[in-house]
Amino acid sequence: MALKEIPFPGSEDLVMDEQEPGATPEVQASVEPLVGEDAPRIVGRRLVETAESMARKQRQISVSEFFSKNRHLLGFDNPKRALLTAVKEAVDNSLDACEEAGILPEIQVELEDLGEDRFRAMVEDNGPGIVKAQVPNIFGKLLYGSKFHRLKMSRGQQGIGISAAGMYGLITTGRPMEIVTRVSEKKPAYSVSLRIDTKKNKAELLDEQEVEWTRPHGTKVTIYFEGRYQKGRQSVDEFLRQVAISNPHLNLHYRAPDGEITTYVRSVDELPPPTAEIKPHPRGVELGILQAMLRDSATRTISAFLQEEFSRVSKRVAEEMCERAEISPKAWTTRITREKLEDLMKAMAATKIHNPPTNCVAPIGEEQLVKGLSSVVQADFYASTTRPPSVYRGNPFIIEAALAYGGDQPGDQQARLLRFANRVPLLYQQGACACSAAATEVNWRSYKLTQPRSSVPVAPLTIVLHMASVWVPFTSESKEAIAGYQEIEDEMVKALQECGRKLRIYLSAQRRGVEQDKKHKYIATYLPHIALGLRELLDLDDKRERSVLDELDRILAGVRD
Repeated sequence: MALKEIPFPGSEDLVMDEQEPGATPEVQASVEPLVGEDAPRIVGRRLVETAESMARKQRQISVSEFFSKNRHLLGFDNPKRALLTAVKEAVDNSLDACEEAGILPEIQVELEDLGEDRFRAMVEDNGPGIVKAQVPNIFGKLLYGSKFHRLKMSRGQQGIGISAAGMYGLITTGRPMEIVTRVSEKKPAYSVSLRIDTKKNKAELLDEQEVEWTRPHGTKVTIYFEGRYQKGRQSVDEFLRQVAISNPHLNLHYRAPDGEITTYVRSVDELPPPTAEIKPHPRGVELGILQAMLRDSATRTISAFLQEEFSRVSKRVAEEMCERAEISPKAWTTRITREKLEDLMKAMAATKIHNPPTNCVAPIGEEQLVKGLSSVVQADFYASTTRPPSVYRGNPFIIEAALAYGGDQPGDQQARLLRFANRVPLLYQQGACACSAAATEVNWRSYKLTQPRSSVPVAPLTIVLHMASVWVPFTSESKEAIAGYQEIEDEMVKALQECGRKLRIYLSAQRRGVEQDKKHKYIATYLPHIALGLRELLDLDDKRERSVLDELDRILAGVRD
């Protein structure tokens, strides 16, 4: 059967503007119709493409377009979780902004049920506000932010969260995001309504104007989206409850869809200590990254490069690395070959270097963690610990743990595990998280608790684990589980063991007290009989019998005290 030539579909619409200057041969070829051997053909009932025709269909994919089709990667895989994710991203942004500006945060969250699984979520804060020019980029562009390229502890890292929440709202309801922000009481509030052009990963402003607003500074974000409200352990209510635990310096006001109002009053009147940005550590860099850093560096010699671009590398350490790699410290950075870079990588691994500085990380603190936990979980005993700083892949991190035992917690159920990363609660993917692996690895039986195999103990107990780091290794973009690096799990186990030892002391003392009370009650029950026996044996009168009985009571009371 003869092959029949057909024009490339749509080629009749690709007309080159003859008056457009600067058209290169490649651009001209991309719009000219495919003919001859380059054109696709019909063979039988099949359209047979050519390399040239397939090349015409290739185009760059916008990150917004990718995530709009794969929104489950960001935590919008079902209506219930989408509701939580949208609120979570807005609250995280508010807390980060307030802390960076040195403002004790006051956040208001409102959820309104619009019917037919549609919701309006509003999050308002008293932060520093956002300058007008940055509003479209922050809320209308994915992978845009100030935190991705810096090594400093923060809740957000990727520049995806709040803009992805707005994109999800646009996809499910067709309604844009509404933002009101103000940077100073001397300047008017700025209101804007915008949506994301997913093909261009760019904000499209629908309405913008100056408005009256009572707050002197702050930001209010309103998103309309499809969701499902349901109370429980993976609900917005529970998320905000845990936010109050990990952020005891926060005042939080929450109005649920059913109209119930909950207020979490701050138990600490001080902000977390400020954190500083640090440079990468030699232990955490890989060959390709090192190659890119060398290419982008403004330094001229390899010794200066090592000192300027890495933390904890002094002139002496840089020269030692160069000596091990057999590279001159004065060698030009532009003339280092890939083979020599590999030698330098080996030398960096073999050279003794101090751990990276830890002023980039701000843990909650033992006392503050107990205050936050006790404000939400009523218990008889609390214990907490903050481990010394440690390192994974060159990234400093600190592990904290806390226990709350007794109170009104059920004693016939498994202990509850609360997981946090940079003060953010993690409610999903618990089984895939390093926190769960560490909590089940601890031998809780040695701390006087009942523990089924490969599980947390069965006790009236709440277990808290928090990881603070410049870069938390989440297992996915939705940031719900911490990857199981051995260094991280080991620190979590040690933190829980420290808290477990404190709990064992408390439980042992409590059980000794119970046993003593039993003995005292037993003796007190039989004291009158003892006195009666003594009366008969010693022929005591009533007055003497009463005196002996009082003396025995006094001795018993002294033993009890």
